Amino acid sequence: MFIGIDLGTSSVKMILIDYEQNILATSSTSLTVQNPKDGFSEQNPSEWIDATVECLEALKLKKPKEFSETISIGISGHMHGATLIDKKGSVIRPCILWNDTRSHKECLEFENQRFDVRSLSGNITMPGFTAPKVNWLKKNEQENFDKIFKVLLPKDYLRFYLTGEYYSEMSDASGTLWLDIKKREWSDQLLSCSFLEQKHMPTLVEGNQETGILKNTLKNKFKFKHNVKVVGGAGDNAAAAAGMGITETKQSFVSLGTSGVFFTPTKDFLSNTGDAVHSFCHCLPNKWHLMSVMLSASNCLDWVCSVTNTSIEQSLKNVESFYSDQYSISNAPFFLPYLSGERTPHNDPHIRGSFHSIKTTTDATQLQYAVIEGVSFGILDGVNSIAKVNNDFENIFMVGGGSRSSFWIKFLSTLLNRKLSVCEQSEFGAALGVARLSMYLDDSISDKNKLIKEIKVSKEYKPNAINFDLLMKRYSIWRDLYSSNKKSLLTT
Repeated sequence: MFIGIDLGTSSVKMILIDYEQNILATSSTSLTVQNPKDGFSEQNPSEWIDATVECLEALKLKKPKEFSETISIGISGHMHGATLIDKKGSVIRPCILWNDTRSHKECLEFENQRFDVRSLSGNITMPGFTAPKVNWLKKNEQENFDKIFKVLLPKDYLRFYLTGEYYSEMSDASGTLWLDIKKREWSDQLLSCSFLEQKHMPTLVEGNQETGILKNTLKNKFKFKHNVKVVGGAGDNAAAAAGMGITETKQSFVSLGTSGVFFTPTKDFLSNTGDAVHSFCHCLPNKWHLMSVMLSASNCLDWVCSVTNTSIEQSLKNVESFYSDQYSISNAPFFLPYLSGERTPHNDPHIRGSFHSIKTTTDATQLQYAVIEGVSFGILDGVNSIAKVNNDFENIFMVGGGSRSSFWIKFLSTLLNRKLSVCEQSEFGAALGVARLSMYLDDSISDKNKLIKEIKVSKEYKPNAINFDLLMKRYSIWRDLYSSNKKSLLTT
């Protein structure tokens, strides 16, 4: 049996699978996030430990016999978080999370070097990444900075609790800005930009390699029969990709969740920092991936439904009916979906959302349509940004809460002018991905090439040419709105 742990921002999710990758049991425990100041987002790592223990106990209760036969464990986690450890192995301060924006000034300082930071890191420096958070710490909390023995990513601190070992793997380490993405190793030059050295970093492995065994105290506590191995694992999006079987070129997925993500593997290191595309290592050896990220996607729909006092279901029905009339579409308002700033392609944490071309006759349905359209245009922005350096993707899977709307998927299929496939997804997809990675550590499995298999497709949607030209005209206007209104969209 194999366990997959997914350390998310809002919860820890866990699954127990067998050799056929059937999910035998699942568990989940909620987490809290602290926001001590505007733009600050932190989490207490002790919550991760408590939630993990609670989830393990739940799995054991549900399937005690199978649970006791566990061979190995894989861990996924939310990326970029700065978890700082002192020489005693204690946490120095709360973890600064991926959605913390306090270090925007330090981003400029990090890149102000005598060498090309972006060519090594493969990425543009953003407040969400780990490195500028540590630079902020040195400037604002020198005493805490001086205590640093190791800088760990969230899932790697969880690994430290489980094994007592300091390890990370390539996909998660890619989001620190300290990794030479092409060479898949820590960069002395990049580390120096944060006044750190390799001694402050965990040892690097690939996602399917061993990083130690479960401590005896935990083995005995949960009554495991075997010395349970812990695998490298993956950052959250790479783990989700492994859970869907997306590890090869020509595959890709769009995640239409709170944020919007387009993810596609590549066989070589590629980069487009000009459009703030993320260029990361994948969680298997000799594989990379490109990823675009928009910070607000389905939560824009949540927001407009709240302010118009309409349910999401009713809003989608309203928009679908509205979309059937080309005259209505042509005269609809526009929406820029930057409620929390934006990454790809603008890399601008300060811009905010806005409606444009509203009239005295503009009603709730028109605003709801503008939101759906604006978020979809943001997804197209991301796809186009990646296509500039890699257009070698054919099969696009849809995941996330927005993918439950058949209308929205039809709309996106037309807009992207590509076939979209909705897969039999689960909220435990990332946990499944790392459980699959943990299976590589079982010597009794002879054919490891079949462990990462593509998930089943439940429905396919093809483009409808009827409204394509009209949408492209509106997309062109929508893109100009960001440039022409950038100053008025700033919060400061």
